[in-house]
Amino acid sequence: MKKFNLFYIKISIAILVIAALGWVFFGSYVEIGKPVIKFTQEVTAIGRQKTIEINFSDSQSGLSHLNVEIIQDSKGQILADKKIPSKGQKQEIFSLSINTVDLKLHDGPAVIKITATDYSLFKNQTVLSLAVRIDTIPPQVNLLKTVNYINQGGTGFVAYQSSKNISYTGVYVNDCFTPGHKTLIDNKASYVTYFAVPIDANKSKTRIMILARDNAGNETNLVFPCVIKEKKFRHDKMNLSENFLQQKMPEFQGMVPSLQGKTPLEVFTYINSQMRNDNLLTIQKICQKSSPKALWEGTFLRMSNAAPMALFGDKRDYVFDKKVVGQSIHTGVDLASNAQAAIEAANSGIVVFTGVLGIYGNAVIIDHGQGLFSLYGHLSVINTTVGKNLAKGEKIGNSGTSGLAGGDHLHFSIIAGGQFVNPQEWWDPHWIKDNINK
Repeated sequence: MKKFNLFYIKISIAILVIAALGWVFFGSYVEIGKPVIKFTQEVTAIGRQKTIEINFSDSQSGLSHLNVEIIQDSKGQILADKKIPSKGQKQEIFSLSINTVDLKLHDGPAVIKITATDYSLFKNQTVLSLAVRIDTIPPQVNLLKTVNYINQGGTGFVAYQSSKNISYTGVYVNDCFTPGHKTLIDNKASYVTYFAVPIDANKSKTRIMILARDNAGNETNLVFPCVIKEKKFRHDKMNLSENFLQQKMPEFQGMVPSLQGKTPLEVFTYINSQMRNDNLLTIQKICQKSSPKALWEGTFLRMSNAAPMALFGDKRDYVFDKKVVGQSIHTGVDLASNAQAAIEAANSGIVVFTGVLGIYGNAVIIDHGQGLFSLYGHLSVINTTVGKNLAKGEKIGNSGTSGLAGGDHLHFSIIAGGQFVNPQEWWDPHWIKDNINK
């Protein structure tokens, strides 16, 4: 009896081992799970040419046959067909460029049919049919103002309407793109863009284009009709004293450990070049997200009872020991009043940054909506917090000497589309009326 039990146990173990090996080698072969098909982006319409990306996956036996076709008027055309020669490939990504002209598709409904088969015994198959619309007509853009006067270094503004819904729009100034925002004007769907005009812009070398792209990928590029007005910018020499360098450079050595052991002049050279550029990138990143609605109203406030110490666009040569050791272009207006004077929000908006910001010292950035921001630098005290909704004139801090400041003052900047623009325009009610409100 014991021999019989031992024999039975051995047979059972052998069966279990064989079953386990069979599961390892054949388990995925007899599976019944189907492949998965996913689009990496929403596809509802296709224009003259559109690239779509399809992700195929099968976590068990793997993919064996993939097919994509487009069907219109009961006629199918193969976009892709791939047979995978060996078992085990778990994923495949198709990037397909659909040219509706070459395929002789006409405007109207169509279907993209996608089929995926796996390597299992049952040849599990998934079929996905996606209804799309062939639309080869680009949007027609109607400008709400046909003549625009813009200043070198100033803010450009364009408002327009479209014959169809736009999924992506904005303004190119040469290679610099500023996204637009959808809004209502006279209860009609419209689009607006605030963009920066370079300080050296002119008719011959500055190309300003409005881009409008619909859901199907059709694009319209329209020249922005404008007259660029020249503006004179000052060119100053700023003498760096030994006392200034000795007093201010340790502040920056505390921010950047790699500056420890450097001479004051070496520290200044770093902050006027590398740190200045890094600060700009940080500001642009902060200003990438903006309220889709305009949060501001009326003329922007200018710091009261303050004298301008430096203007937007001032070209500066920094001189030490009678040698030019650096250059910069001023990105705002410096305003000085009493020491630690109250600083107010220039207009209503949402606080998106508070804290130390390199050369700007203690700083606050306010989002005024639709890509328009204001920056307040060199503060001694910050009296607001990120996320706070501010009213025009609400106190946000006090002026000071933090950052690269030689004396107590406010550095005030306006940012449009991630670029600095001349704040003086926004203090002028006539400019706002003529260039924005109309």
